[in-house]
Amino acid sequence: MQVEVVMPKMGESLQEGTIINWMKKEGDVIERDEMILEISTDKVDTEVPSPQSGILLKILVPEETTVEVGTPIAIIETDPSAVGSAPAPVAVAPAPAPDSQPTQQEPTPAPIEQTISGGDTVDVVMPKMGESLQEGTIIKWMKQVGDVIERDEMILEISTDKVDTEVPSPVSGTLVEILVPEETTVEVGTPIARISTGGSTSVAKSAPAPMVSAPAPQAAPASAPVAQQVSTPQVQVTGTTYDIPRTKDGKFFSPLVREIAKDNRISLEELMVINGTGIEGRITKDDLTKYISSRGTQPQATAPQVSQPAPAPVATPAPQVAPTPSQQAAQQPVTQTTPPSYAGKNVEVIPMDRMRKLISEHMVTSKRTSAHVTSVAEVDVTNLVKFRERHKDAFEKREGIKLTYTSFFLSAVAEAVRNNPMINVSVDGTNILRHRNTNIGMATALPDGNLIVPVIKNADGLSLTGIQRSVNDLANRARIKKLDPDDVMGGTITLTNVGTFGTLFGTPVINQPQCVIFSVGAIKKQAVVREINGEDAIVIRHIMYMSITYDHRVIDGMLGGKSLKTAVDYLESLNENTIQF
Repeated sequence: MQVEVVMPKMGESLQEGTIINWMKKEGDVIERDEMILEISTDKVDTEVPSPQSGILLKILVPEETTVEVGTPIAIIETDPSAVGSAPAPVAVAPAPAPDSQPTQQEPTPAPIEQTISGGDTVDVVMPKMGESLQEGTIIKWMKQVGDVIERDEMILEISTDKVDTEVPSPVSGTLVEILVPEETTVEVGTPIARISTGGSTSVAKSAPAPMVSAPAPQAAPASAPVAQQVSTPQVQVTGTTYDIPRTKDGKFFSPLVREIAKDNRISLEELMVINGTGIEGRITKDDLTKYISSRGTQPQATAPQVSQPAPAPVATPAPQVAPTPSQQAAQQPVTQTTPPSYAGKNVEVIPMDRMRKLISEHMVTSKRTSAHVTSVAEVDVTNLVKFRERHKDAFEKREGIKLTYTSFFLSAVAEAVRNNPMINVSVDGTNILRHRNTNIGMATALPDGNLIVPVIKNADGLSLTGIQRSVNDLANRARIKKLDPDDVMGGTITLTNVGTFGTLFGTPVINQPQCVIFSVGAIKKQAVVREINGEDAIVIRHIMYMSITYDHRVIDGMLGGKSLKTAVDYLESLNENTIQF
């Protein structure tokens, strides 16, 4: 079978790349994910791995040539016995999905065979949505088996732990098979559908793909040890093996799971006792996150050998000691109260969608991780309001975008970081990580009521116009589900606007692993006291409240208050002479 290597898409705005160096030559035997060439774009130089194992049959594009994304640049023959027995056919290249990198795929099971008369078939695979993302969940199939589809026409919607997005078809043709049903999480590179590119293809519609679920646990004999559950582990095991293999005793560990295990010092012995909820009992990110959250709350026991069942723990009676009065009080049984039940005909049960679950988990983790403290200040933005009113029409006419208050607020945050760099930090154990880049996340409401935080990279180096352009671009793409995972990663500090619907100020939750989030409220006209020519006077001014919520583990009140004052002073000093577009 011959597989085409195409110029990968390296970002939403990048439509072409230049081949710098072919690291392999025609006839070379290559392994899957082995680097075969180096390419350059106007943003980055990178090496490209092979999508398949086989023989590099033909190089279609020479070095120092610039080609569009999706252009075939080489052909790989996956069947070594076919090399030399037949000429290499020239095939129509399937273009990659816009947000995917088809050259970085995990090994997947062989796709299910289906008889198709006429034409070739192309596998649609779960696209790679970011360097650290190794799996995705199919939310909705937008096309059905038998539908005729055009190249780049949206065929399904997927969700990762960073972003939801729609996936276009890599080729024109007929959708002949859906291999993975909705609400199923699969690894990057897994075939999820097939498209026939033949003009007179006869489609054999098959029954819908069955739901694949983890096998039901078998009842254990009375003498057998009880399997440990992730949600309520009875005994927390320890281990000594931290080099996690891809598979062990029939259990598969995805690259994401192995990476999380490595970062959190989770041993192979621990992984072996976690009951996965993924396909075929695989451990998912959620399974591992729940395990980590409960890891330190359970008594520890030495883990058995990886392939052996854990022996039942033997309780050793403690010596009897008469408790003190305070101990007696502490040992009194605690009355367990049953949470109130609201089930009934007057209650509508609304299951959380995937994004809401992720937001919920992220917020709870943040409150559990950081010591939240909030400081609030009053800001007189009268000069800013007047300036915007005078210049907004000219700005929109000149730049083609609206001038919003958000760009000024983001500039104020950048100014606060510039003058107080120790708020632009994260915590790693007992170390403080100070970020040299000021990447500001801006909380953005979505049409479905959920929230996402795209990131403006290196905001301190952008002009007011540059920040406004970034705000418009990210907000618009967020609302139509066109964000790349990189658009929501790498933030070092966040701004949220709680004043959209009239809220005066808020105490937002820190966006982990950051340590600071700024918040701005509604701008209101207020009667305030000002000193004019040495006399107190009551005047009408445009007033706004601004808050800073910071992680008290590493940021004290003095630094938090000083940083807030820097942002306030910046906003209050804006006028015709200080504002530069």
